[in-house]
Amino acid sequence: MIRPCYLVVDREYSGSISTRKLVIETAKFNVITAYSAAEAVETLACFPGCAGAVIDAAVDDIHCDELVQKLKAIKPTLTVIAITGHDRVCEAADHQLVSFEPAKLLELLKQLDEAACKRIEAREQQLHSEGR
Repeated sequence: MIRPCYLVVDREYSGSISTRKLVIETAKFNVITAYSAAEAVETLACFPGCAGAVIDAAVDDIHCDELVQKLKAIKPTLTVIAITGHDRVCEAADHQLVSFEPAKLLELLKQLDEAACKRIEAREQQLHSEGR
């Protein structure tokens, strides 16, 4: 089973990792993390198989709309979700989440790839029935 992989573009803080990465991994999706827009572009160029990108619109080395354009230049079919808050917008993104609530992000990701979620849930049930 191939699980969807998401590129998470998050702001970097000393001594911490991306909480969005951890949240997305709880849904058993794969995650590659970039801590700047420039790193996100380089990373997607190396790993173009990503199903989508989750971008913190506050990453400030380039504007979110420009980042989306650069990512889509590498992979036009990439689904981009921007976490915008109330003070920023990212019109180039396919989806904007004006919320930092992890449950809302997971709900959106599951809506975007229902087939993968069903496969993951079936695998979970299989593991549970096998006692693993």
